Amino acid sequence: MGYWRKVMAIVQKELLNEWHAKENISPMFIFAFLVIVIFAFAFPPLKETTRQVFPGIIWMGLFFACQLGLSKSFTSEKVNDCIMGLMLTPADRTVIFFGKLLANLVFTGLIELTSLPLFFILFDYRMAGSLPLFILIIVLGTVGFISIGTFLAALTSNTRNSEILLPLVLFPILVPVIIGAVKTTALVLSGSLTGEFFLWLKLLAVYDLIFLVVPFMLFDFVLEV
Repeated sequence: MGYWRKVMAIVQKELLNEWHAKENISPMFIFAFLVIVIFAFAFPPLKETTRQVFPGIIWMGLFFACQLGLSKSFTSEKVNDCIMGLMLTPADRTVIFFGKLLANLVFTGLIELTSLPLFFILFDYRMAGSLPLFILIIVLGTVGFISIGTFLAALTSNTRNSEILLPLVLFPILVPVIIGAVKTTALVLSGSLTGEFFLWLKLLAVYDLIFLVVPFMLFDFVLEV
């Protein structure tokens, strides 16, 4: 069996587990929905201030909601030492990382597909820029968040308070991708595709590349911790 077929086997396992248990999608969706409703009531849709903070509200809602799913990526494998079973399979251990990463991307993508239209409807926000570029920013921001989040979820899964520790170590490292995602989203929503926009877009792409390569190199050691 080739490398990527093993990765897809891990993805299939994760999707089947979620289909039966529904431990990730449900809390993520409920949290995202609550954030949208609370901010929609807190910020009147027609005020200029609301339009200025709208990109930040989108990303904060998505990041905090999806972090709930990340924290369960590896803690669920502690039951009956399932992670040891995965480590003993005749496959490169980075297969586990990429399988978990792709499964988390699927879960996060489902949350974004359902919550992003709600953001625009409840805030009565009309996009002035390019939809394909907006989708590209969502993809780049999500990949950066999920790649480092999945790696740190593995690193913190063996600690006693992993669900508390994960956001404490994750969000400081995420600062570049949070700022880049919010800046590019604000510029594309307003239709201001200046040189600043492409500078932030490159930063997001470089961040994604770094945090796809670094976990690939270090994941073997993380599982041994």
